[in-house]
Amino acid sequence: MRFSKGDTDKIQQLSDYIDSSKSMVAITGAGISLAGGGITYSQLSKTVRSAGFGTDSFLRSYVKAMHSYRPSYSHYALRDLEAEGKLTGIITTNEDCMHTIAGSKNVAEIQGGFQINRCSKCGRHYDGYEIWNQEELPKCESCGGSILPWELYSHISLWDEGVEKAQDWISKADLILVIGTHGYYGGAYWDYRRRDAVIVQINPGHTGFDSAADLNIREDCDSVFKKLKERREQNG
Repeated sequence: MRFSKGDTDKIQQLSDYIDSSKSMVAITGAGISLAGGGITYSQLSKTVRSAGFGTDSFLRSYVKAMHSYRPSYSHYALRDLEAEGKLTGIITTNEDCMHTIAGSKNVAEIQGGFQINRCSKCGRHYDGYEIWNQEELPKCESCGGSILPWELYSHISLWDEGVEKAQDWISKADLILVIGTHGYYGGAYWDYRRRDAVIVQINPGHTGFDSAADLNIREDCDSVFKKLKERREQNG
């Protein structure tokens, strides 16, 4: 699966890597959601909380933002690769549920997200992002307490179940796509990767993955996946 780094047709290289792969994973970060016009959890958190607003105001602002945009072209492209049987899973630090909304089934949200919810009073589970699809903030059916997503009720940076999935998937992957991320919290799973895995980074900027990547594509992810679709269709 190795190709010359001097090859200038990077989209063809990526296409060949995907066609040759037996087990591929994608690692995504803020870049893939920003491509769809979204706002990250951390960005909004800093803005709202710096203004002195409380938890309810923050949740209302984030949920409104989360439902004001749709998944990006890249979210759907990864969904299609999964449906094709090429993509084993997606490892993401994003909390916006856009991979799931786009239709991806195997998503490891290593920082948790708005699909993992608990009552702040009695601890009842309310999993699934659909609970946030309403005008008012959700309340517990059992005790009336406020329902909070993982980030707010746990006060823990990483979600163990998501990390375990990430470790398992990356340990078996022969191709790793790094998309729009600087790799924050990568230490939780990165060392589990196969040392012979091919690494492709899609990011217009430089990151800590630069030296590890076999192929760096310096473009935004939506542009890359549109070109990739065209190339794979041409190749038949």
